[in-house]
Amino acid sequence: MSQCSTRRNVLATGAAAFAAVGCVGCGGTKTKSPSSPSGSASPSSPSGSPSPSSSGGSASPRSPGGKALGNTSDIPVGGGKVFKEQKVVVTQPTAGDFKAFSAICTHMGCEVNRVADGTIDCPCHGSKYHVADGSVAHGPATRPLPAETIKVEGNSIRLV
Repeated sequence: MSQCSTRRNVLATGAAAFAAVGCVGCGGTKTKSPSSPSGSASPSSPSGSPSPSSSGGSASPRSPGGKALGNTSDIPVGGGKVFKEQKVVVTQPTAGDFKAFSAICTHMGCEVNRVADGTIDCPCHGSKYHVADGSVAHGPATRPLPAETIKVEGNSIRLV
């Protein structure tokens, strides 16, 4: 009987450890959730509480406060470009119409890695999103990519 309970304890402890490591691995790509409760993300942003505002600090890649992403010529019509550092993807569904979305897949939190054939593609499980509106083109994702705010000034694209 003690062997069974010891085995159960080992299996239960191993399963708990595996779950903890799995969550840390998944959480590593979604830095907002783990860092927000600890308070480390908020103080590093000198702008205070409204992180989406254009007065954000340079410490947070998600709220660079108008940081230049690139030029309009970098974004092909019908395609787009992933900006890894800012975790954002900018698309140009039709000439002169620029859109921006989070580069974090809504399925499991991986970063999308390319824009091809009219879709924004995630390498982890094959989810694809439409360049025009970030909606799901192919699962397993069921939710669209969240929109990001950009400003096009002349030939420059800025994340707001």
